[in-house]
Amino acid sequence: MEILAAFDLTQSYRGAAEVCGVSHNTVRSYVKAREEGAQAPTARKRGRITDPYLPQMKSLVEQSRVKIRGDVVHGKLVALGYTGSIRTTRYVLAGLKSRYRAQNARVHRPWTVEPGLWLL
Repeated sequence: MEILAAFDLTQSYRGAAEVCGVSHNTVRSYVKAREEGAQAPTARKRGRITDPYLPQMKSLVEQSRVKIRGDVVHGKLVALGYTGSIRTTRYVLAGLKSRYRAQNARVHRPWTVEPGLWLL
């Protein structure tokens, strides 16, 4: 349900928030914008501090075949001018590693037994 329609129905920020599955503060900002005649606020996508360094991180993961550690990657990124924390580096690196593993997983086919084939 749309946020403004839910507010019109419930006449409550918290009630509309429960119906729509958003925060009551979000409902309040939508209603305030409508009352002022402004356009409803839109969510903006913020970049991460690691975005400029993603190509380097991806290449390190691919070169090491997922064996590189977070502290090693962090050290290499700091040498390139990265100012973020090691925790952020490890978080992003874990996502890159899991994506690499999913794309390069070995497919195992189940062994199907044909009756009478292996008895001889």
